[in-house]
Amino acid sequence: MSPINHAGVGQGGSGARLLMLVHHDDAKREYEYGAKSHIGTFSDALMTGAKDKNWNVISMKDDWKTVFPFENK
Repeated sequence: MSPINHAGVGQGGSGARLLMLVHHDDAKREYEYGAKSHIGTFSDALMTGAKDKNWNVISMKDDWKTVFPFENK
C-alpha cells in the first residue's frame, strides 16, 4: 500500500471529512522528518499525494506558534 493510501484511510465514505497531514519540519523545536531523515520518514510521495488530494498540510515550523508549552516560559 502506498504511503498516501495508507495515511488516507479516513477519506472514504459519504459526508464531510477533514483530512490533514502534520509535517514535522521544525528541527529547532522538535524533529525534522523528511525523505532523507534518519529519525523518521516523510517521503516526497506522501507530500505530493496529500497536496494532490487537497489535504490540509500543516507545517510545525510555519503554522505552530508553540510546539511544547515550556517554550513560553
